[in-house]
Amino acid sequence: MAEVVAMLLRREGIDARAHTESGALLAALERNPVDCLVTDLRMPGPDGLEVLRRARALDPELPVILMTAYATVPTALAAMREGAFDYVQKPFENEELIALVRRALDVTRLSRENRFLRAELRQRFALDGVVAESALMQAVLDLVRRAARGRATVLVTGESGTGKELVARALHYHSDRIAGPFVAANCRAFAPGVLESELFGHERGAFTGAERARPGLFERAHGGTVFLDEIGEIDPDFQAKLLRVLQERRVRRVGGDDERELDVRVVAATNRDLRAEVAAGRFREDLYFRLAVVPIEIPPLRERREDVLPLARRFLALANAELGRSIRGFSPELARWLSAYDWPGNVRELENAIERGVVLAQGEELDLADVALETGSSDKHDPLSEGLQEFLEHAAAERIRKALAEANGVKAEAARRLAIDRTTLYRLMRRYGIE
Repeated sequence: MAEVVAMLLRREGIDARAHTESGALLAALERNPVDCLVTDLRMPGPDGLEVLRRARALDPELPVILMTAYATVPTALAAMREGAFDYVQKPFENEELIALVRRALDVTRLSRENRFLRAELRQRFALDGVVAESALMQAVLDLVRRAARGRATVLVTGESGTGKELVARALHYHSDRIAGPFVAANCRAFAPGVLESELFGHERGAFTGAERARPGLFERAHGGTVFLDEIGEIDPDFQAKLLRVLQERRVRRVGGDDERELDVRVVAATNRDLRAEVAAGRFREDLYFRLAVVPIEIPPLRERREDVLPLARRFLALANAELGRSIRGFSPELARWLSAYDWPGNVRELENAIERGVVLAQGEELDLADVALETGSSDKHDPLSEGLQEFLEHAAAERIRKALAEANGVKAEAARRLAIDRTTLYRLMRRYGIE
């Protein structure tokens, strides 16, 4: 029977192996883990229940399907309470068993993908991997680690481009809410009435176009974290409504009467000085204190220059991997320039600058001369007399136009001359508006 079932599954493209003795099966599982186990319930030696227990001890997420006769169905149901995936009653249709095995394999695949994505997210937002050579940034990361353990509302402040959303995600992924969703909303992106519906949800018929009920971001983030970016942009009327939700941990949909319990953590962020906004009467003081239970301020890059070159090296490695380049470092001239520049766009500007530099580099080392190109006019751009981002935007666009002209408009040849692939060339042409 085992051989017949294995042959049936192999015919469906499933790699199946048969064992006719449970001891040999368990020994094989220790050597070579599998994605699904189909076992009889009654057999010589350790029976199906014992095989289930030992197999799941080796792999707690292994789906185990039991084959059973009518008389042992109650035993099979009891086994499901111990973690069996499902059971099939003999005699069974081939299609029934195949469908059950495929469903079990889908569960295994999804579980594996989920573990991989969780590990990837932890690695991406792991605080140990954040570049923080400066004492200022190390203090910020220490505060994030401590704040992540609780449920208190966090207010992240700092200039644009300093990494406020990165901190918000780190708070979520280092908390016990990592299994829940992380839901983000940019408050500046919505008109006041739309923002209320987006965050709180609405009932059917609440306004023109509301053809069906829709949960808001707070409800969809149940068990997880809500990130409210640009919180300083909300108007006074909505400030009062948000304050009520934060105080009572309950939300009422637009056009609805019932209130729903909330289990979310709120992290807010702004590049405004909310204390100054409170003093000016533009932001409610009680809402500010409700949001800033744990305030985290991210210093601008110009105040932590020790982080500039380590960050630049990180972005260089990422750009090399994305663009297929092998630029190994920075020239002394460029290193001095990077360290001396004030970076008004902060970390985001630095990342964009390094990516553009990798696109433009002609040698094995990223040099200031790689981006200080003549543009066909009598004037040359002095990189120290203007913003780095503006200079690199201009130089990158001119370099691409020159390559396209030299290649007579043949994009494949232009990409070869630029040492990038065509996909990257198309993306940069769209970014710089090059026809």
